Amino acid sequence: MAEKSGPRDFSDLILRPIALTDVDDFMVWATDPRVSKFCLWETYNSRDQAVEYIQNQAIPHPWLRAICVDGRAVGTITVTPGSGGDRCRGELGYVLAYDYWGKGIMTRAVEMVGGAIFEELPELQRVEAMVDVENGRSQRVLEKAGFVKEGVLRKYRVLKGKTVDEAVFSIVRHDCSSSSL
Repeated sequence: MAEKSGPRDFSDLILRPIALTDVDDFMVWATDPRVSKFCLWETYNSRDQAVEYIQNQAIPHPWLRAICVDGRAVGTITVTPGSGGDRCRGELGYVLAYDYWGKGIMTRAVEMVGGAIFEELPELQRVEAMVDVENGRSQRVLEKAGFVKEGVLRKYRVLKGKTVDEAVFSIVRHDCSSSSL
């Protein structure tokens, strides 16, 4: 009988730019309705759709990284900078393959972003995340990674045809300079 190993610290987890060669890994989570449930996008149903997204949206995105464990892309994490007068803030988004949920990977990835994003995008003063109030797992990820829950925006967004309340979380430049993030 194989012995179970202890929890991993995922110090080998890396964030890197996504590439077209990640399409097969991308399909693992993008075609899974459990993963896309709280996402703004619908579950993918074709490889061509995934290639089009990676090529035309993900690669040109200002800050989108593949979350890689053991050399495989198991999710993505993004910071989308604001535009115009809101250039000082960005919105965090992330997705992770179902088989990797509950292992601390996303918390680690969010911590890594918090530790680097203000250096990589010096115009940012704030990174915020909007989370469906029914998505408790994602809220816990943000709290563990040092984000502060600021409140709930009622009936804030239409998600998959339903108007939902969203919890607002943020981290600001000052938080990162005075913490271990």
